[in-house]
Amino acid sequence: MATTAPKTAAAKSDEAVEETLATASKIAADVPAPVRELAEKSVQQAKDGYARWKAAAEETSDAFEDALATSSKGYKEFSRKSVELTRSNVNAHFDFLQALIGAKSVSQAIELQTSFARQQFEVLSGQAKELSSLAQKAATDGTKPFQDLASKTARFAQSQ
Repeated sequence: MATTAPKTAAAKSDEAVEETLATASKIAADVPAPVRELAEKSVQQAKDGYARWKAAAEETSDAFEDALATSSKGYKEFSRKSVELTRSNVNAHFDFLQALIGAKSVSQAIELQTSFARQQFEVLSGQAKELSSLAQKAATDGTKPFQDLASKTARFAQSQ
């Protein structure tokens, strides 16, 4: 038994429009010429309107797909960087603990602790800035397809 792939929403819409237009054409053949001309003009306007609507819907769908792909890429980069920084911080902490275990006196241990705390504060501040920058870039890049779509829509609306 052969299976058929389900129709997409766009294909179903196209089919419904074509059926409606075919029915209108059949009906138009049986009416007087002035009415038929008006009907044909209306049918053409409907076809043109549907074509514009379909193009806009496809652009919107493409914008969503682009935004998703771009956001996904940005957040993957953010996640990768987070793991990398965490690994670096854990390694630094183990190195500190190893040095602390080897301390010969309490004053040396306090000096190691103070130095490590100062160094980690600077490192963590830099890492926070880097992660913040990556998150901001991911968010900005993810919204760009929508901004482009809004610009196109505004230009289209002005031209009508």
